[in-house]
Amino acid sequence: MALRDELLKSIWHAFTALDLDQSGKVSKSQLKVLSHNLCTVLKIPHDPVALEEHFKDDDEGPVSNQGYMPYLNRFILDKVTDNFDRQDFNKMCWTLCSRKNLDQSQILISNDDAFKIWCIFNFLSEERYPLVMVTEEGYMMKKGHKRKNWTERWFVLRPSSISYYVGEDMAEKKGDILLDGGCLVEPLQDKEGKKCLFLIKSSQKSFEISASDKKKKQEWIQAIQTCVSLLREGRPALHREARQKRRDLRLRHQAEQEELVRRMKELQTANEAKQLELENMRKALEEAAANATEEEKRRLETQTELQNRYQRELEREKMVRQEMEEQMAQKSTELEQYLQRVQELEDMYNELEAALENERRARQDEETVRKLQARLLEEEAVKRAELEQIHLKQQHAISETQAEKQELERERLAKESALQAAMQQLEQLEQERQGALEKYQSVVKKLEDATNNTRTWKHKVAEHEGLLRLIQPGDKGQLKITNWGPAAFSDLELNLREKKWQERKNQAAQAQ
Repeated sequence: MALRDELLKSIWHAFTALDLDQSGKVSKSQLKVLSHNLCTVLKIPHDPVALEEHFKDDDEGPVSNQGYMPYLNRFILDKVTDNFDRQDFNKMCWTLCSRKNLDQSQILISNDDAFKIWCIFNFLSEERYPLVMVTEEGYMMKKGHKRKNWTERWFVLRPSSISYYVGEDMAEKKGDILLDGGCLVEPLQDKEGKKCLFLIKSSQKSFEISASDKKKKQEWIQAIQTCVSLLREGRPALHREARQKRRDLRLRHQAEQEELVRRMKELQTANEAKQLELENMRKALEEAAANATEEEKRRLETQTELQNRYQRELEREKMVRQEMEEQMAQKSTELEQYLQRVQELEDMYNELEAALENERRARQDEETVRKLQARLLEEEAVKRAELEQIHLKQQHAISETQAEKQELERERLAKESALQAAMQQLEQLEQERQGALEKYQSVVKKLEDATNNTRTWKHKVAEHEGLLRLIQPGDKGQLKITNWGPAAFSDLELNLREKKWQERKNQAAQAQ
C-alpha cells in the first residue's frame, strides 16, 4: 500500500500537467500516452484495448481523475511489483509536469537539481493522492417535481450543495440541492426513454437526474458520494484540509527555524571560546608539525632507500622470473614433444597389436589349412592305393582280354562285310520307302476326306477305344522283342549298335 501511495503522488502531478484548461479532466488520447508510458517504466504488460473498453461509452469526451482512477488501479497499480527503476518512473512524471509548472528562463538551478528537489518534495509529502477536488459541473437532464417533465440544466457541485442553472453562464439560477451526512445517491434503471439515471435523496426531497453517458454518471455519483462522506465525517473539503496541513507545516517549520536561530547564537558564543582554545592548540600543532616534518624527512629518506632496494630486488626477481618463464617455455616445448612421441609410440603399439592379432589369425588359418591339406593328402594316398589296385586289376584284365580282342577283330571283319551287304539292302529299302511314302501320302489324302465325312463316328470311337493309329508300311521281317518293346529296331540297326559298342570298348582299352 505504501508503494501505491508513493506512485500516486508522481502520477497525480503528471495527470494535472495534462489538464491544460484546468477543468480537472484530460482527453483520452493523452491518457493513452500516459498509460503506455507508465506501463513501460513500471515494466508491466500494456493492454491498449483496455482503456478503450473501459471508456467505450464516451469516445471523444475527456476523463477526470476520478474516472481515470478505476482504470489506473485495475490495469496498472494492481500489477506493479518492486522490480522497476524508480528514477525512470519519477523522471517520466517530472518531464510532463515540468513543462507546465517550471519556467526555464527564471530558474536559478539546473534541471537535474530541480528534479531532485521535486522528488524530495514528493517523498516528504504526507498528503494522499489524487486530491479530490470537488468541482464537478456540466449539463444534465432533471425531472420536474410538479409537471414531471425532463429539462436540461447546468449543474455545479459544491462541497455542501448542488446548484443548477438555465445555462452554463450561470446567469439564472433555478435551485439548489442541499447535501448533508444523510443524503444518498443511487443509480436507477433506464426508463421513460432516459438513460444513465441516478437518484439523489436529500433531507427535503429526491431528484431524478439523467447524465449524458455512463462515464459522466459514474463521475457525478462518485463526486457526490465523496462530498457526502466528508460532510458525514465533519471534515472540510480535501483541498482545504490539505491547505490547512500545509499552513500548519509552515508554522511548525517557522518555529523550528526560530529555535534553530537561537541555538545557532548559543553555538556561536561557544564557538568563540573554542576558537581561542583552537588557536593555542594550533600553535602547539605547528611545533609538533615542525618536529613531524623533520621526522617525516628522515622517514622519507629511509623509505627512499628501502624503495630503491626493493626496486633492485624487483628487477632481480623479474630477471629470475623471466629466466624461469624461458625454462618453463623450453620444458613445455620438450613436454609437448615428449607427449607427441608418446602418442606416436601408442599409435605404433596399437598398430603392432593389430598386426600381431592379424598374424595370430593368419597362423590359425594356416594351421587349419595345413590340417585340411594333411587330411586331403591322407585321403589322396588312400585313393591312390585304391587306384593302384584297380590299375593292377585292369592290367590283369587287359592281358586276359587280349585274346578276346583278336577273336573280336575277326568277328568285326566278318560283321563289316555283313554291314556292307546290309547297307546295300538299306539303299534298296530306302527306294522302297520312297515309293511307300508316295502311296502313304495318297492314302493320307483319302483318309482326310474320309475323316471329314465320319468326324462324329471317329470322335465316339476315340472316346471309347482310344486314339486311332494309322497303319504305315514297314519291315515285313521277323519282329524282335527288346527292352524298348516289340520291333523297336531291325536286325540291321542291332548290328550297327553292336559295332558302335565294340568300338567304344576298344577305345577305352587302348586309353588304359
